[in-house]
Amino acid sequence: MKTKKKKNILGIILVIIDFIALTCFFLAYGPISYFRDLLVTTAMTTMNHRYFAYVLYSEEQVDKILDNNRIIESGESTDTTYINFNPDFENNNYESIYEEQILKKDEGNDIYKLIDIEGDSWKGYMVVVYNPANLKLVFSSDYGRGGDFISTMAKEKNAYVAINASGVQTSIGRNPVTGTAILDGKVYAKGRDINKGGGLIGFTKDNVLMLSKKTAKEAIEDGMDRAVEFGPFLIVNGKASEFKGNGGWGIANRTAIGQRQDGIVLLVVIDGRQSGSVGISMVELTELFQRYKAYNAANLDGGGSSVLYAKRTLDGEGELINNPVGYGYEGERRLPNAWMILPDEIEGDENNGD
Repeated sequence: MKTKKKKNILGIILVIIDFIALTCFFLAYGPISYFRDLLVTTAMTTMNHRYFAYVLYSEEQVDKILDNNRIIESGESTDTTYINFNPDFENNNYESIYEEQILKKDEGNDIYKLIDIEGDSWKGYMVVVYNPANLKLVFSSDYGRGGDFISTMAKEKNAYVAINASGVQTSIGRNPVTGTAILDGKVYAKGRDINKGGGLIGFTKDNVLMLSKKTAKEAIEDGMDRAVEFGPFLIVNGKASEFKGNGGWGIANRTAIGQRQDGIVLLVVIDGRQSGSVGISMVELTELFQRYKAYNAANLDGGGSSVLYAKRTLDGEGELINNPVGYGYEGERRLPNAWMILPDEIEGDENNGD
């Protein structure tokens, strides 16, 4: 009797395994392209897990999927004259809930505001920075060779807010920086090419968020003061990038930065690869910035690098706000630098470029 019962259980287990295998096969090779496109585009936009796409598909198939799912940037650089630094904090007749979230400051905090945001399959956070002059680029002491946890860097600086900036090429024991960085108008060591569209993402001396496809030397001549290199650009001069298929980036954790025409800066960190928040696509990320009236916006390094550290109140304790998750691990990775708001370098609550 026991033997027969064991055989029945084994039979049920085998049926379940067969069903799962057939379902996976159907999703990977069936007539519906959505899951196939999502799998390949998600894998191919990571630095170290592109091999997964080639396990299931030939190089020709991968190239075809990527061509059918990509972002088409405008090719423009930021025209800084369109940022006017005139937020209307006095008008309480908000045209939308998004405007109210941005313009209605938290009591006792004229420097920034932390907002919980969410979509159909993702959850995340937006930090509203009222004066972009207060947003600094801070390097790890091991910049160029490795890095440090953003939370550690932020605590050392007693930062109000910190998010990840430059990308990294992860390796065992080392996380060297990718792309170029600019600090105080000086070009820093160029790491591995990132090949992710976009270009230089940073601020001019007048605190306008500049997205530039020029060389670092040319961008500095245009007034760029502090910047990192990543992409893609999502919105340039009020014009959103175009998307073919799912945009070619799959769904993942994301960090991004934008600026409205009134000068207010929006820092976005979206959780991914976890229960309750699988991640966000580039299409959704662009639409998010459009809802909050970003005039220029760009994607920063995401995945396991997406980190937000903040003090929920100016006199509170700093904490890791989001839940960083990489492939096969949970928690922060060491990163080369961060965008931070530092108490010792606050330039007042006026939102202007002076």
